[in-house]
Amino acid sequence: MSKPVISEVKALNTIAQDTKIKGNIESDGDIRIDGILEGDLDCKGRVVVGPDSKIIGTIRCTSGEILGYVKGEIIVKDLLSLKGSASITGNLTMGKLSVEPGARFVGHCKMIGEEKAVPEIEADEQ
Repeated sequence: MSKPVISEVKALNTIAQDTKIKGNIESDGDIRIDGILEGDLDCKGRVVVGPDSKIIGTIRCTSGEILGYVKGEIIVKDLLSLKGSASITGNLTMGKLSVEPGARFVGHCKMIGEEKAVPEIEADEQ
């Protein structure tokens, strides 16, 4: 007789388009923001910033998909995906980065993970 499979289901939190939050948000599950957040977002799951959303603050998450406006630092453990409608002003730190044509970004970008030496390119002597 086999044992029943027990899986942990995390809730999907949604901040609706007509919602404005001033303050910080912490979540153990995934979260989608379609409204306005003025504060920091700490999420242990996936963050989706909708196309009409506006976030002013720091985002920390495991993976993220940005379609809207973010002014602040974004720190992602795994994959950060910037869609064509994304507009970001702030520094990005992530494990992997995917950028669609049309995405706008002003700031510094740093990929974390294994530090690999980049070979020096030597100028040809003439």
